[in-house]
Amino acid sequence: QVRLVESGGGSVQPGGSLSLSCATSGVLFLDYDVGWYRQSPGKSRELVAYLSSSGHSTYADSVKGRFTISRDDAQYSVHLQMGSLRPEDTGTYYCNVRRPKYSQDYYGQGTQVTVSS
Repeated sequence: QVRLVESGGGSVQPGGSLSLSCATSGVLFLDYDVGWYRQSPGKSRELVAYLSSSGHSTYADSVKGRFTISRDDAQYSVHLQMGSLRPEDTGTYYCNVRRPKYSQDYYGQGTQVTVSS
């Protein structure tokens, strides 16, 4: 059974930092691409950051230079370091692992991030 559990969300003031983590189980982690998505109120879910199994990273333009995605293949975990946070970064952040070749795509339950003064 595939399980993704996010942690690390919370409330922070603009300009602050947060670090999100995602513990995974039930997947052959080394074979999967990993990513973080977010959904803000009234908006559809959007890609924040993506890291392939080969190490290639992609970021949404809005977070480039402020967020960093990483993976720990020994711990089967995914991380998102977020800095210089803005109110528009507010939303529910979802961990994602996928293996497109096999049409496998899994999300966690999400963790809330609120950026407000």
